[in-house]
Amino acid sequence: MTPERVRQIEELYHAARERTPVERVALLAHADPELRGKVESLLAQDALRDGVLDRPAWEGAHSLLDTASSRLTPGTQLGPYKIEGPLGQGGMGEVYRARDPRLNRDVAIKVSAARFSERFEREAKAIAALNHPNICQIYDVGPNYLVMELIEGESPKGRLPPEQVERIALQIADALEAAHEKGITHRDLKPGNIKLKPDGTVKVLDFGLAKVTAATEPGETSPTLTMGVTEAGVILGTAAYMAPEQARGQKVDKRADIWAFGVVVWEMLTGERLFKGESTADVLGKVLERDIDLTRVPEKFRKLLARCLDRNVKDRLRDIGEARFLLDTPSALHASAGLRWLWPAAAAAFALAALALGYAQYRHSTEEPPRVERFSLLMPEKLTSNRQFSLPVISPDGRSVAIAMFTDQQSALWLRDLDGLNARMLPGTEGAAYPFWSPDSRSLGFFTQGNLNRIDVTGGPALTLCEVEAIGRGGAWSQNDVIVYGTASGGLFRVPAAGGTPVVLTAPDPAAGENNHRAPWFLPDGQHFLYTARNVNDATKTRVYVDSMDAKPGSRARREVLAVDTNAVYVPPVLSAPGFSGTGYLLFVRERTLMAQPFDPVKAQTTGDAVPIAEQVNYFSNASQAQFSASRNGTLVYVSGGAAAWTAFMYAAGGTKQLTWFDRGGKPAGTVGMPANTLWVALSPDGSTVATDPLDTSGNQRDVWLHDLRRGTASRFTFGRGTNIFPVWSPDGSRIAFTSVGVGAYVKSASGIGADEALGKALSTITDWSRDGRYVVEVDGSLNDIWVIPQFGDKKPFPYVNSRYAERNAKLSPDGQWLAYVSNESRRDEVYVQTFPEHGGKWQISTNGGDFPVWSRDGRELYLIGADRKLMAVEVKGSGKSLQAGVPKPLFEVAVPGPFDVSKDGRFLVQVPVEQGLASVPLTVVTNWQAGLKK
Repeated sequence: MTPERVRQIEELYHAARERTPVERVALLAHADPELRGKVESLLAQDALRDGVLDRPAWEGAHSLLDTASSRLTPGTQLGPYKIEGPLGQGGMGEVYRARDPRLNRDVAIKVSAARFSERFEREAKAIAALNHPNICQIYDVGPNYLVMELIEGESPKGRLPPEQVERIALQIADALEAAHEKGITHRDLKPGNIKLKPDGTVKVLDFGLAKVTAATEPGETSPTLTMGVTEAGVILGTAAYMAPEQARGQKVDKRADIWAFGVVVWEMLTGERLFKGESTADVLGKVLERDIDLTRVPEKFRKLLARCLDRNVKDRLRDIGEARFLLDTPSALHASAGLRWLWPAAAAAFALAALALGYAQYRHSTEEPPRVERFSLLMPEKLTSNRQFSLPVISPDGRSVAIAMFTDQQSALWLRDLDGLNARMLPGTEGAAYPFWSPDSRSLGFFTQGNLNRIDVTGGPALTLCEVEAIGRGGAWSQNDVIVYGTASGGLFRVPAAGGTPVVLTAPDPAAGENNHRAPWFLPDGQHFLYTARNVNDATKTRVYVDSMDAKPGSRARREVLAVDTNAVYVPPVLSAPGFSGTGYLLFVRERTLMAQPFDPVKAQTTGDAVPIAEQVNYFSNASQAQFSASRNGTLVYVSGGAAAWTAFMYAAGGTKQLTWFDRGGKPAGTVGMPANTLWVALSPDGSTVATDPLDTSGNQRDVWLHDLRRGTASRFTFGRGTNIFPVWSPDGSRIAFTSVGVGAYVKSASGIGADEALGKALSTITDWSRDGRYVVEVDGSLNDIWVIPQFGDKKPFPYVNSRYAERNAKLSPDGQWLAYVSNESRRDEVYVQTFPEHGGKWQISTNGGDFPVWSRDGRELYLIGADRKLMAVEVKGSGKSLQAGVPKPLFEVAVPGPFDVSKDGRFLVQVPVEQGLASVPLTVVTNWQAGLKK
């Protein structure tokens, strides 16, 4: 490009920037096509990103045009995303289909020819906080690309039936309303930015290219006036949906979206564009002046379109949410009728209200009770919730269900409206567990590793309220905006719902054998609450108590309510429905049967016998947790399907994996056994046998199996006593220790001959056995501490790491001098090493997160899985009480960050996921469940 050409671009570019859209079209119409195309490309970038070029426009003109012509080919890596192919051309540039390997999902990526400004990134992140089923979600913002939800579907085309238009229009209105409430204006609503999914769901696209209202300045123009001018007809289509004030270059707000909404609805009803012409100037001229013929649309839509398509912005419909009323209800009396009718109307209204109340009371006493109805609420495929901290929670108003779901071992909160068709993930809730609702059903509290958080379900970022020292175990949100929560160790804490410093509220009673308090639930007064005091060594001693916010830790103000090993919730009476008794109930689970027992919340005591209301409800004995929830309006939700055998230890629940050998460079070198849903893998000391703990075909039980590598056979090793997991070999390979969930740890001859011998206490997990046979290492399942069981003398266990943090996966070095383990003491899982068996030193081995430490057979290296799924190798040298650890070096990436083992010759036995569709999570919903109780 010659200097003279660059000068011409610069002059025309700056002249065009100073004009309104209509004037700009006239100016550019006289330029030669090549010059006009280059300048309009620059103007499109400015309009889309509010002036984001990193250098003066004249300097970047040829650079922009050169890079705009580049294409990403399939297989190209763009950040963490893998490009799969082109989808088309967008206003920013090319649009590609890509794969996000971290979450195992397909995405759409819009790539810009220039880097984004900080302002654009801030606005895009604000827009990404929009979380609505009818809005295409922004997942990520790169230096010059946006990552969005991939929508499979078509834009509305041609004339559509009025009933379908109504359904589409209401969903578009819902999307715009959600955005407008957050101060975000779309500014480019048109059929091309609307997709109709096969299930009927409407998705509005390209909010990510809109402007945040607070950042919009007077005189800014449409972001798409000059978009794609080299494509015949595109500029006309974009201009056809502009509001008159937008075409004049005036300040725009949400009412510009309302105008565009009206134009889109008119087009769907008639099959024609409302404003069209031979040139952009013609189109914009008709936008500003042409009469709008509403007789061509069905009468039901005329009132709505008349309000949306009013050229006087002050008279136009002010809020898109009113669209549903203009469609569904007759118009109200016009305000100009005066106020003379007010007092007579009020008197009439009171009279009618009295009559209605009397009639309602009559019907309440004579009508049949509402029917109890049950139906399944399916969640998306390739997700699983069968873990004890995936408690489904229905909102107090009974409209939505939230649940922590898992894909690729990453949990997040998913929301499903009972009257909707799809579930949606709440961005910012990755790693979430134990969700609970605010009283107004607008927000959710939840736990992540080391934190208590909250998020507005209508949109917005997740906020951290406080740090949580141990693992969260349930929360409750009072009407006074106070949150009470429990943890895996210790009592209950209270913290303001706006965030702050937690205050201890209750303390476990050691004399009663209590290990922790969990699952709080507020009673209607907002002052008293229920909670479960758990005894992990003797479940028959677990109790549900009621206590007060005024109580002091250790006080005896609490009162026992139930002698059950489960969470309990109180459901108030549903007084507005006929056939209900006006009684409130406690809900809890006994032997996997959901029970309802009459309860007086004022006296805090039961007032009748418990009756069953649902059977085979998922229950986790290792957490005293059942998967059920209830709303205030008589709706119940629970999960069933044989989850009694699932435990908190199931790192890889819900996925079939193939044990695969890899060399140090990550090259596959053979497999072991058949694909299975396996948790743990342990090579025998001589390397001839692999012990695993696969899930059986019923999906209800795990047992230890032994794979003979020489013969290529597999045989079952454990029988009976429920679920048996986490095999650990004795140093000579003659015996195998394992954990029987909810019962304790046992050891058995590797030959299979002889009885099982008790080795550890209940809920403990054996993680290693010293090479000299003197020590067995276990992790206490209730306190998450590391204990040691000597195999000599009195064999009395003693604590090795006994802290307020959670420790796990302890592994001894071959020489028995060092113990590696994982701890969250830094608020992130890291691998540490301490001297063993006496304490003399401590070193952090991982540098950016780590888990699943495994020693090499010669003890010269320690392997671990990093936070980025890389299998890392760390050189270690020990002398006396001193340890020298090298920098972790990545060897290769693993698909599943889970347990693995290493052979004598340095090969790694890793679990590789097998691609297959997972069953949808079956949530059972019961409406009007109280009406079905026997009175």
